[in-house]
Amino acid sequence: MSVTEPTEVDLLVIGAGPTGLYAAYYAGFRELRVAVVDSLPELGGQVTAMYPEKQILDVAGFPRVKGRDLVAGLVEQAATAHPAYFLDRTATSMDHVDDGARVRVGLDDGTEIVCGAVLVTAGIGKFSPRPLPAADGWLGRGLEFFVPSFAPYGGKDVVVVGGGDSAFDWAQHLEPIARSVTLVHRRDAFRAHERTIREVRESSVEIVTKAQVTALRGATTLEEVELDVDGGTRVLPAQAVVAALGFVADLGALQQWGLETDKRHVVVDTHMRTNLPRVYAAGDITEYPGKVRLISVGFGEAATAVNNAAVDIDPSAHVFPGHSSNA
Repeated sequence: MSVTEPTEVDLLVIGAGPTGLYAAYYAGFRELRVAVVDSLPELGGQVTAMYPEKQILDVAGFPRVKGRDLVAGLVEQAATAHPAYFLDRTATSMDHVDDGARVRVGLDDGTEIVCGAVLVTAGIGKFSPRPLPAADGWLGRGLEFFVPSFAPYGGKDVVVVGGGDSAFDWAQHLEPIARSVTLVHRRDAFRAHERTIREVRESSVEIVTKAQVTALRGATTLEEVELDVDGGTRVLPAQAVVAALGFVADLGALQQWGLETDKRHVVVDTHMRTNLPRVYAAGDITEYPGKVRLISVGFGEAATAVNNAAVDIDPSAHVFPGHSSNA
């Protein structure tokens, strides 16, 4: 049932990935009422949807942490702020009300949320995987774009297609579980982290470059994959293919709100302010000189954004909130 009565909070966070969850916690730390909207049905954003089993290595304080465990910790931390969650719903409209003193955001189910400030933490926005043309019709019959669980790959011959971080990460994590893992990439140069590339090269994973998948074959489920390798044909046994070819990002309605963007990212200043009053952004969606897209960077940007938004919401507040350590 659609909700037509507006919900009023101090801060609305659009995006429930790691950055958004940390922002919700920090809003509570600043004693702000907070709501979080996300188009996905679960908390955690891309981490939950795409790589919950992946070991994340660049979060401060964790030598390594599984994606699902990181999200669980962030959800527990955010719970201290008692946020209102609006999941499986998309923000579709935004305007300023009360002579610009507040922002009104409409959701696709008719809900309206009125707030003192908005913080956009939408990652890459809505995303869809780039297709593997030769695998048309095989989705769910051996072809997958995400690896939410490694268990189904036990004892199988797996072909991972791609040359970026996701391809190498999944090849590395599947190697001790699958019977064999072959990584196929159309070029002999890769876009993944150098250490991960080295570790995969030193493992039992076979790397085939200058190669493209030309066909998937099998009676009812996948049995083999045909490759064009530098002009020649090679056939691999395969019961599973993971196509890690990247994603097509869509900022959706955000692009209709008048936000200044640069190549599908939202431009912000050092306060994490966008060009629109009372609208901030943090995390992978932001763009500024020297931007580095890491989860750890998003956490810092979220704290900066919330602290500055707190002054918009209550002009008597201070940007610096004091330290959070207990005496």
